[in-house]
Amino acid sequence: MTNNRPDVVEALPLVVADPPAAPEPCRGRLVERARWQWRPADGGDPATRTEEFLAAHGLRLHDLARPATRHDPDGVCGAALYVSAAAGALLAGGAPGAANPADLPEVVAVVYGHTTAAPARPQPATPWWRGTWTESWQPHQHAAAVTAVRDAIGRGEVYQVNLVGHAAATYTGDPRPALARLGRLPGARYGGLLTGPGWAIGCASPETLIELRHGTLTTRPIKGTRPATTAGRADLLASAKERAEHIMIVDLERNDMARIARTGSVRVDDLFAVRRWCDLWQAESTVRADVADGLGLADLLRAVCPGGSVTGAPKLAALDRIADLEPVGRGAGMGALGWVGHDHLDLGLTIRTAAMDAHAVHVWAGGGITWDSDPDAEVAEAAAKTAPVRATLDAAGSTPRGTRPWPTSRP
Repeated sequence: MTNNRPDVVEALPLVVADPPAAPEPCRGRLVERARWQWRPADGGDPATRTEEFLAAHGLRLHDLARPATRHDPDGVCGAALYVSAAAGALLAGGAPGAANPADLPEVVAVVYGHTTAAPARPQPATPWWRGTWTESWQPHQHAAAVTAVRDAIGRGEVYQVNLVGHAAATYTGDPRPALARLGRLPGARYGGLLTGPGWAIGCASPETLIELRHGTLTTRPIKGTRPATTAGRADLLASAKERAEHIMIVDLERNDMARIARTGSVRVDDLFAVRRWCDLWQAESTVRADVADGLGLADLLRAVCPGGSVTGAPKLAALDRIADLEPVGRGAGMGALGWVGHDHLDLGLTIRTAAMDAHAVHVWAGGGITWDSDPDAEVAEAAAKTAPVRATLDAAGSTPRGTRPWPTSRP
């Protein structure tokens, strides 16, 4: 297969792939057919260009209310889709924030087909070594940002803002096996690995940004976290602050959903249900609606990106505060990553996610700030969220400095 367009990278054949949210029967036999990736310097509207690229490869998503009814086992199975937080902010018309600290594209679409042959496996990975984490802000700076959000709430500018911190560490060796392990963490509904030339994203997210099946749209915002103990669960259920924070985001998600749903069909099926991810309790709600006729993929992405649970409310005002306060960009964190098929789509929100470029490994974590937020408690909550991700990456073992780096082209 050839393509002379400079923004399309053709795949090497028969390399096994494991993208997040891929259909279970297809796992282990997906091979890449083509990919497209976008950076701001490329120009154009990334949502429209994503829809056009997928349509050119057999995934016609201009009317999601009328999906394809036949899955050709010999044709395209579907595509992995990644949209960064900055790209999502652009689609929403909001401030994109600070520059991405990782050298990654902002949007990636990878088309997959099936193979009945035994896919080629990558060469055995070289052991990897990770250096010391360097934080984007220190605890006192994080706490000061929480106070700044509370001040903005007091002035009536916002109701809630999600603040996110970042950490990076240099490394040697091949980090992809460590990233792949993230997808096996308990509760990782969107566990998987997406790779490209010189970069990789490993996801352990439990949160549904948007799912569409059989004409029903679903989002499952997560807000509210406690240690996974009996006392932690009781404290989460009893917390007026956590419930208020959560319900604000449910209302925001209902509003986002209403833009792409049939009038009057938005409903909350489950409110403030406490579920477990690794060593944490999290509060999750389920919002559903019937998809509107004529809704295309591009308009859906504009409506739901970036996810309300990682921005705040109102969304555009929260994005302004985020751009003012966060010292580095969110990169692969707080974006969207998942699967787009002929008859359904399922995109997770990239919380509990790590990324690697040719130079460093990156992680992100944060939390929603309301008037009742305690700065020190918010700093501790962000640390609790990132701890399982860092521990999983560190479990890869170590190797001496000077080990050759992983290749910057796809295997």
